[in-house]
Amino acid sequence: MSETVLLVGGGGREHAIARSLSDSPGELYACAGNRNPGIVALADGFEALDTTNPTAVTTYAREVDATLAVIGPEAALAAGVADALDDAGVYTFGPQEAEARIETDKAFQRRFMREHDIPGCPDFETFEDMDAACEYIDEYDGDLAVKPAGLTGGKGVRVIGEQCTAEEAKEYLRNSGYDRVVLEERLVGEEFTVQAFVANGQLRVTPAVQDHKRAYEGDEGPNTGGMGSYSDASLHLPFMDEDDYMDAVEVLRATVGALDGYKGVLYGQFMLTETGPRVVEFNARFGDPEAMNTLPVLNTDFLEVLTAARDEDPLPQLSFRPMATVCKYAVPDGYPTDPDAGAQVTIDDDVIADVVTDHREQSGGDSETAPEAMLFYASVDDREDGIYTTTSRSYAVVGLAETISDAEAIAEEALQRAGTEGLRVRHDIGRADLVQQRIDHMDDIRGGAD
Repeated sequence: MSETVLLVGGGGREHAIARSLSDSPGELYACAGNRNPGIVALADGFEALDTTNPTAVTTYAREVDATLAVIGPEAALAAGVADALDDAGVYTFGPQEAEARIETDKAFQRRFMREHDIPGCPDFETFEDMDAACEYIDEYDGDLAVKPAGLTGGKGVRVIGEQCTAEEAKEYLRNSGYDRVVLEERLVGEEFTVQAFVANGQLRVTPAVQDHKRAYEGDEGPNTGGMGSYSDASLHLPFMDEDDYMDAVEVLRATVGALDGYKGVLYGQFMLTETGPRVVEFNARFGDPEAMNTLPVLNTDFLEVLTAARDEDPLPQLSFRPMATVCKYAVPDGYPTDPDAGAQVTIDDDVIADVVTDHREQSGGDSETAPEAMLFYASVDDREDGIYTTTSRSYAVVGLAETISDAEAIAEEALQRAGTEGLRVRHDIGRADLVQQRIDHMDDIRGGAD
């Protein structure tokens, strides 16, 4: 049977999903609140709608006779869009609202981990009374991470001893307006993520990725939705080893075993500490930007994963090209605190193709690991006279090569050729000196554990 897939969402993550499905047989339709030009170019049809409105999404799914759906954004999962699509007979690769609480409710997430004895859970307490939370900060012996229980787009966390003092954290709580918060021990180490495809109690894991949340180079500034990320040509990253990776996978495996009926992507964000991986948080969907690191190197047909999940067949074993990736986001000047909109985006696939041609000539080969680059649009305004920035992340460029250093050079050159007037990039992502800092940091931490 030919499949018709509906993709829900219009960001860079969804552009990566669309590209991974575009070469599969069947039809691809998409809906989003914004008109992503990359997705529109790949899809057989596109509808502008509110992706947190289950009725609107299911109506469009029926109109296009969708047989499968993939949900990208967490807000749609929290709104019960997967529930509505499943009820309408459209198998949705994404958890229903109750299972998505593993991301959307951090208090539930931690209590779930404690109840089911999931390894890697930090010390924590949950609070509805902000005065009681402040008292806990005063009494706790050590630094804490302050997390709102609900969704904040990766921007609501404050870490005492890293981003703020204890007094500043208490002031933040008193002025936040949050009705529930989680206070948990500060984890020290290097962060990484592992994303898993999950269905019918099975999981298939993808390479580890390191995201960069801080707005400015050198890991300075406020948290963002993610300024960029990198992965290596192996499953693990340079500052970790295979055992660290497998320990993280075992955490995901234990979580899937305790989650009844979970389907979709389970994203584990881990802190590699002196005692091994600890869980920073779980997400119930692909990461953005991490999807742009993992999907481009996936050899396995993503559509085969979706159909196997729906048909309750064994999920296919995943195969990945042995390539490193570096993703760099271009964001509006002033992002994330006071972003300017309206700059024209001058990068396109022709710029990317020229960069790739030059690097392939230098590498002298067209093998499985020949250099590549990909452009993923995110939040942009597609007008008649061109593409313009909004106040959110604009687009990402991903370089692919045999080494992280070579992949970084490709991404950087593409950005330089396009020009970044009105835009800002964290140029240090994937650079050799920053990667080495991660390695040295973990060496110091592990040395302290000996």
